[in-house]
Amino acid sequence: MKKKLLGLVLMSTIILGGAGLLNADVANAHGYVEKPAARGYQGSLDKNTLGWSAAMEKYGMVITNPQSLEFDKGFPQAGPADGRIASADGGKGQITDSVMDSTGANRWTKQDINTGVNTFTWHYTAPHSTTKWHYYMTKVGWNPDKPLSRADFDFLGEVKHDGSPASNNKSHQITVPENRSGYHVILAVWDVADTTNAFYNVIDVNVRGGGEITPPVEEAPAKPTNVKATDITTSSLKLTWGTVSNAKEYNVYRDDKKVATVGGTQFNDANLTENTTYSYQVEAVGTNGKVSEKSAAAKATTQSSAVEDNQKPTAPTNVHSMGTTENTVDLMWTKSTHFLGVKNYEVYRDGKKVATTEKTSFKDTGLKADTTYNYTVKAISIGGNVSETSAVFSVKTKEAPSGQSTWEADKIYNYGDKVIFNDLEYEARWWTRGERPDQSDVWKLLSNKAVNWETSKAYSGGDTVIFQGETYKAKWWTQGNEPTTSNVWELI
Repeated sequence: MKKKLLGLVLMSTIILGGAGLLNADVANAHGYVEKPAARGYQGSLDKNTLGWSAAMEKYGMVITNPQSLEFDKGFPQAGPADGRIASADGGKGQITDSVMDSTGANRWTKQDINTGVNTFTWHYTAPHSTTKWHYYMTKVGWNPDKPLSRADFDFLGEVKHDGSPASNNKSHQITVPENRSGYHVILAVWDVADTTNAFYNVIDVNVRGGGEITPPVEEAPAKPTNVKATDITTSSLKLTWGTVSNAKEYNVYRDDKKVATVGGTQFNDANLTENTTYSYQVEAVGTNGKVSEKSAAAKATTQSSAVEDNQKPTAPTNVHSMGTTENTVDLMWTKSTHFLGVKNYEVYRDGKKVATTEKTSFKDTGLKADTTYNYTVKAISIGGNVSETSAVFSVKTKEAPSGQSTWEADKIYNYGDKVIFNDLEYEARWWTRGERPDQSDVWKLLSNKAVNWETSKAYSGGDTVIFQGETYKAKWWTQGNEPTTSNVWELI
């Protein structure tokens, strides 16, 4: 088993081939809790002390990529299945396996923390646009010898974000209750704004008493300073300010009206009117609930569309994959900026344009297994100006299982033909060409695995799906009927 795992790790490594080429392993990485060290990150540290083989046996392949613990967001209603919370279910192509879900009071290295206010610091290698972070902790009396389930956790707190990149919000102040002591598990969840994904990190902790529950009651945070607006377009701008000690979040005011509460020191304001002046102020909210004075006002005027568009947008950056299978690559990149705004993006595969999209993501399908593809992206401004080309992102699709072929969009399939798509096996019910196995009922799922319910996909009797964290089976053919509201679905 150890040799097989090591081989998979070596196969996943792509050597840099020249200037501007991104490494796929680095690009597939996204973020983890660095302090106190999450279980996956601790595994990457332990490989230097335990040795590669021992760390691999204890933690699994996550030691090569602790940033990869990714699954659907929506926890606790959705997200990883009970018993697979620590490994984030392993269902999005990330480098991990179920050994991360192993149990036992003495199984994992524990990080010492105190009751009261604790700081949790993330390390981001792809600082995605972010909705929020939320934290949970095992209950008093939980059983460390049983797999982690939703019922084991209490909610600790939430850190709000405004959809901007996570890089401006690395550390969070979270309070650990006084009634916790000894071994516990904290679950930190990072919700990405512009995908269906989230990152799940469990942190094994040894809780000691004596922490500070709140800062001194009499102290309010200082008022924010250095408030300024940048990246101003006809309808949006970015507001930033300096960090305030003891602030857990910030209230943002536009023209004396509160428009947002965010956890970091940045707010992206959108849907503004062109050629209009706005006045912004920010106040800090302390961990004790006290509110600072408002900052000095910062004024900004949006651009006018009457101005000639004679500038290129900035080139897209940080092109990476949110998941790779035998025949798909799920691309994402950091958005470009332009004083009038970006209209869309062009995606190129091996120098040929394959898509135009308004989003900062694109899923490329119908690819060949075990094949390296090179991707670049360009941004197009509202006025039609084209940015410089992004750095090349090189990624290799997974190998197909022995003796099996992957689905190809331009290939004809007949009744009984079997293919692999997104790591799952399908069989054709009749003649087909160009119909994706995960979207058309021409394909029958053979793999014994429930997949996420899709509103546009047709399902036949006996098909199983996952919806809001629960598994349902179709009684007969159905399409568009939500599992929780239609009797065509039965909970299993």
